[in-house]
Amino acid sequence: MDRLLSSLDNALRTLFAQPRASESTPAAHMQEADLNAEEKKLAGALMRVNHVGEVCAQALYSAQALATKDEALRTHLLEAAREETDHLAWTHQRLQALGDRPSLLNPMWFTGAFALGWVAAKVSDRVSLGFVIETENQVAAHLQSHLSRLPVADLASRAVVARMKDDEERHAEQARLRGAFPLPPIAKGMMKVAAKVMTTTAHRI
Repeated sequence: MDRLLSSLDNALRTLFAQPRASESTPAAHMQEADLNAEEKKLAGALMRVNHVGEVCAQALYSAQALATKDEALRTHLLEAAREETDHLAWTHQRLQALGDRPSLLNPMWFTGAFALGWVAAKVSDRVSLGFVIETENQVAAHLQSHLSRLPVADLASRAVVARMKDDEERHAEQARLRGAFPLPPIAKGMMKVAAKVMTTTAHRI
């Protein structure tokens, strides 16, 4: 019951509270770029997509931590979730600085990601960790593409995205070292399709 209440509290905080980072944003002390309207719109849309990714990360790690019976793994997942909370706060700060907003569909994204994380964790801890690897690898690739699309002058957003990419790659490596089971190609393909739907929709809504 305590774990369930903790997961519910995390969901409410993720979706409805102002996220608070434990570490200063990589964009701290950076001056806001003088972007034109088109550049600001693009940067805002990309950071909204990244914010959705962090909403989903909270859901995934929360579900996996709730489902596992391995206390050491649960501690590891919750620590990763804490780092993802920093990302959530940093992307939210960038949205505010750019005069944009989070996705209106965040409750739907959170629910779907939580369900996927729960199912993966219920299969086995190794499958759960394999799901972490594939998710983080896809997110890292996605963030790399954003570094090529963000306005060159938007150094603040670029700094946040670059740091997030490093953290996601580290999370994937940590999952591998814990004995993750590689997901089959069909599972990876389905995850890529779902991610494409999410990012395309979140770019606008």
